[in-house]
Amino acid sequence: MNVLVINCGSSSLKFQLINSDSEEVLAKGLCERIGIDGSLTYQPAGGEKVKSDKAMPTHTEAIQFVIDALTDPDTGVVKSLDEIGAVGHRVVHGGEKFASSAVITEEMKKAVEECNDLAPLHNPANLIGINACEKLMPGTPMVGVFDTAFHQTMPEKAYMYGLPYAYYDKYKVRRYGFHGTSHSFVSKRVAEIVGVPYEATKTIVCHLGNGASICAVLNGKSVDTSMGLTPLEGLVMGTRSGDIDPAILEFIAKKENLDVAGLMKMLNKESGVYGLSDGVSSDFRDLCAAADEGKKPAQIALEVFGYRVAKYVGSYAAAMNGVDNIVFTAGIGENDGDMRERICGYLGYLGIEIDKEANAKRGEEVIISTPDSRVKVLVVPTNEELAIARETVALVK
Repeated sequence: MNVLVINCGSSSLKFQLINSDSEEVLAKGLCERIGIDGSLTYQPAGGEKVKSDKAMPTHTEAIQFVIDALTDPDTGVVKSLDEIGAVGHRVVHGGEKFASSAVITEEMKKAVEECNDLAPLHNPANLIGINACEKLMPGTPMVGVFDTAFHQTMPEKAYMYGLPYAYYDKYKVRRYGFHGTSHSFVSKRVAEIVGVPYEATKTIVCHLGNGASICAVLNGKSVDTSMGLTPLEGLVMGTRSGDIDPAILEFIAKKENLDVAGLMKMLNKESGVYGLSDGVSSDFRDLCAAADEGKKPAQIALEVFGYRVAKYVGSYAAAMNGVDNIVFTAGIGENDGDMRERICGYLGYLGIEIDKEANAKRGEEVIISTPDSRVKVLVVPTNEELAIARETVALVK
């Protein structure tokens, strides 16, 4: 079965067409600047990447252009829509309503819409993509795969905040966590690599990209994760602050005359390593270059990032009463050996020793700890699109 995987943002749409039998990516691409002027980047397997400017007033036109590209007589990879057996949609927030992926129905869409307040930048866009696909591909089965679903196994002691219970009771204010599709995919792959049943592992997944989160996976279930009600909590990230003293908000608001919207913009767009580096960059390659040039703020940003990751790893080792595997994934986790070594430098108490030659590899699936390390440290490239395709096929079949 060919599965079209759709990841809709407010003004963008990423897609992949995957053959679920061979798990080969037949084609992939990106629609950008939807609602402005629009552009489509498309690449068939083994072919050249092609970029074209196209007017995309709405996501419906974007989906139509994706379909046109996939079925193009010259560069397409299928002859007609009949060869696409299902569509898998990434949905960011499922609240407490979804502990697993779900076939898309009208009732399911209403439940997702009820979670819009919890993810106002993401869920509405996800729904727009779903509706656009339904309009253009009527009769094709569709599945929603939730970022939050994997973390619904967290116990109350992990997801409740120290706030009046009424806020949970009335508004469901609690920790939800994100990157669940990635954490699930990577932790399952770790179990396969080390040859231990998934239900008998203690694994800490470090998903380190511009958005970053850590997850404690105990016996195949998420028991804690660093992101919270929103993707703002947890680690210092590219432009997001991560954990801070809540009283800082009142202090800064008074000093800078900021309202709530101004504070949220500062926390989400102007903080993280970008803010710490005094505006050098949110890209770690730029930060490393600046740090090598002796720029102190960039050096501090890198130190803070690595330190925060190591602290979370330590706390999750405590939460699981031990750890068997620590795995790095996503852009920084997969490619930045120096940051991996910096983080693991804090973890000597776990009996970790790093193989420098293995750790020098980039973007590869590899064990980077030495054979005599008490805890295995691995790098496993994430593949959220493949995970979504697998979930989609399982439900459709």
